[in-house]
Amino acid sequence: KILKEKGAAPSALEEEVAKALFDIEVSPSSDIKADLRDIVINSAQDFEVKNRTALIVHFPFRVWKNVQKIQGRLVRELEKKFSKKHVIF
Repeated sequence: KILKEKGAAPSALEEEVAKALFDIEVSPSSDIKADLRDIVINSAQDFEVKNRTALIVHFPFRVWKNVQKIQGRLVRELEKKFSKKHVIF
């Protein structure tokens, strides 16, 4: 679920986001399961904003159209997985 440049190793946060995406994809109750199949991430980072933490997830341009279709539901699911964090694409 992580698409990085050659030789670049994913960070622990990126691994965690990729695992969360995979968990949502294989969950039997997920209604966005089919749309998540082709979605990968480029990177993820934490950003501190006024006593809150935002999780910024970057997607490749070629999957952005699919991400926009399910953005609201995907943000909701990821915010459940990462409590105390706002999820931004």
